Amino acid sequence: MDARADTSPGVVTRLLRAWSEGAADAQEDLLALVYQELRRRASAHLRGERKDHTLQPTALVHETYLRLLAQRRVTWHSRAQFFALASRMMRRVLVDHARARAAAKRPDETLRVMLDADLVSVDPRGCDLILLDQALTELNGLDARQGSIVELCYFGGLSEEEAAEAVSVSRSTVSRELRSARAWLYRRMTSVVPQESA
Repeated sequence: MDARADTSPGVVTRLLRAWSEGAADAQEDLLALVYQELRRRASAHLRGERKDHTLQPTALVHETYLRLLAQRRVTWHSRAQFFALASRMMRRVLVDHARARAAAKRPDETLRVMLDADLVSVDPRGCDLILLDQALTELNGLDARQGSIVELCYFGGLSEEEAAEAVSVSRSTVSRELRSARAWLYRRMTSVVPQESA
C-alpha cells in the first residue's frame, strides 16, 4: 500500500523510524503524508495574526519542514514527537519573522497575534509575538513541562491527548498544567508593557 494514502499514526511512526535509519525516500513520503496537517496547524497560527501578514501558511510549513530536515541528532520515535518538534520549529519561524519585521519597523508596528480564547479564560486579546515568546521562555524556566505543553497546544495545534503522548503524561495532567499555565501567561502578558527600542 502507498504510504501517502494512509495517514494513520502507525504509518507516520514507521516513516519517521525509516528516516532515522537513513532511508532517503522516507522523508519524501513523510512530507506527503503530514503536509496537510502541518498546513492546517500553520493556518490556525496565522489566523490570529494581523490581516496583512506577509508569511503565508505554505511558507510557514516549508520553512518549518526545512528546519526539521536539518535536524541531525534527532532519533524519531513517534508521530507525537514529530508534531511536538514541528510546533517548536513553527514557533521559532514565527518569532524570527516577528523579530526581523520589528527590526525593520517603528516600535509601534511590531507583529501582533491573538491569544486563543482556549489559551486564556477571557476574550482573545492582541499580543506582541516577541513578548509572548519571552513569556513562554520564562515559563519554561519556571516549569519546563508547562511551557512545553502550552507550546505544543498553542503553537503546535496538538490536542490534549497528543500533547500528553508527546510529554509522556496523562491527559488529566495536561489539562491541569494548561489551566495553570494559562493563568500564569495571562497575568504575565497583561502585566508587562513592551519596551520601546532605543
